[in-house]
Amino acid sequence: MSGVMRRLGLALAIPLLLVTACGEKKADKSGAAPSSAPAVQEQTASPQAVTDPAAMSDADLAGQVLMPYAYGSDATTVDKTSAAGNRNLAGVDTPAEMVAKFHLGGLILVGFSAQDPTGSTNATTNVENPQQVRKLTDGLQAAARQAGIPPLTIGTDQEYGVVTRITQGVTALPSAMAAGAAGNPALTEAAWRAAGEELSAMGITVDFAPDADTLGPPANTVIGSRSFGGDAKANAAQVAAAVRGLQAGGVTAGLKHFPGHGHTSGDSHATLPVVAQTAAQWRAQDLPPFQAGVQAGAGVVMSGHLDVQALDKGTPATFSPKVMTGELRGTLKFAGVAITDAMNMPPAMKWPPGEAAVRALNAGNDMLLMPPDIAAARDGILAALKSGELKRARLVEAVTRIMALKSRAVPDKGLEVIGTPAHQQAVAALDAASVTVLRGSCQGPLLSGPVTVTASEGREVARVNLVRALQAAGAKVQAAGGQVIHLVGYGDSAVDLDPTATVTVMMDTPYLLASATSPTLIATYSSSKLSLTALAGLLAGTAKATGRSPVAVPGLPATACR
Repeated sequence: MSGVMRRLGLALAIPLLLVTACGEKKADKSGAAPSSAPAVQEQTASPQAVTDPAAMSDADLAGQVLMPYAYGSDATTVDKTSAAGNRNLAGVDTPAEMVAKFHLGGLILVGFSAQDPTGSTNATTNVENPQQVRKLTDGLQAAARQAGIPPLTIGTDQEYGVVTRITQGVTALPSAMAAGAAGNPALTEAAWRAAGEELSAMGITVDFAPDADTLGPPANTVIGSRSFGGDAKANAAQVAAAVRGLQAGGVTAGLKHFPGHGHTSGDSHATLPVVAQTAAQWRAQDLPPFQAGVQAGAGVVMSGHLDVQALDKGTPATFSPKVMTGELRGTLKFAGVAITDAMNMPPAMKWPPGEAAVRALNAGNDMLLMPPDIAAARDGILAALKSGELKRARLVEAVTRIMALKSRAVPDKGLEVIGTPAHQQAVAALDAASVTVLRGSCQGPLLSGPVTVTASEGREVARVNLVRALQAAGAKVQAAGGQVIHLVGYGDSAVDLDPTATVTVMMDTPYLLASATSPTLIATYSSSKLSLTALAGLLAGTAKATGRSPVAVPGLPATACR
């Protein structure tokens, strides 16, 4: 029995049929009263959960395919703002009540940063630090136990780079593109294993990562550094490594955004993006990383709200049986859980929540992520069962896959595994291998004499971290004067460049370096502390630049280091 199952006191007796997506106030910790509903009490006797999908009621089946978000950073105690949000979403005050009312199959933990390209979907956060996240997930699982339902699937989008939900107190991996630049799947696997162990310790069971999208034209700023790069074969090796590492660490990997979000400039958070490749191009450019991830054992695949015209023109892939059943189940032979991208995004809001839920299930999805109205989604499923529009066998099939996912073993690790020296070393090795010189000398010291570190607006944390890393490496850093190292990052443009800088460093996709005039151009693809420590080593002459840009930058080589 897995660690999570031991904590919940439940074992899932199911047939082994399957192989295996900011401004909310934090919960009041000053003694404010909890909501009027009774808190979950650990000592209360709990009913036995029904774990055989065929024996579940229609209502329980409908609940198991739902994975909403909730407001609040605690399961049972929330502030007035969070309670109001939960009432609007689900008619209850707290996340625990939401779990109990709808007999949910899962919950997604959310949290957005200013750099997060997916942050427009909703404005709430559940995450602060590892201790708080573990307390929240324990509380949610206790709510499920007391409600007599199977353990929850608890997911989050911890891609690292610009999409990182839990930022405080964890070992921060660089972006996927940094791993693509390093080009060493063994380093990727080791780093992602560290990530899996830390997420598992916090009670996360599914990470909606890695991003298996292959980048097309530079105009694609939606996926950007979330992708490993522009070469499908190289991406496939990286995706497989990340899946192996994450799942060896105890957390199920969730590939996204099937059938591929890399060859469009549209943003599915705002519109329905069109992917205009031919079928042959799609199979050569987008399919291989997904195929590799499935073959590596990924337990979850997330759909993309995408109009892939060669597969099913005019229909968002999430709602297309040709894509979600024909390609995912047929071509890729995927036997795990297919989950939608957020159902509160515009392409999924074309229909009322209940109708959208049924359409997604009939297309072949097993779980519905972030429905905009939980009751409406559930009621739509129940009405479709009654009318025959949705066959009970299709719902049982979906929940059978979900229950198999829940039964995966999860190591019972404590929070002491977070930030260990071994994890730091594994991630630092990946960071060091990713740093890329696109113009200039390849080994140092790259600078002589005192230096000044400057940065574009909003990069102060990164600037300070680089200053400290340079000082630790023996460089003389001063407030002004000397040679200038200028940092730019996600969302910056040519106006953010410094023409006087000796070194320009891009901490995201390297495309902007094509406009920089500095004699030395470097890409780290990431602004994490360990990435900047690796950069400092190169600048100070204690390390070499071995990375190669995994995307083409006009006018620049993949590396200046031969």
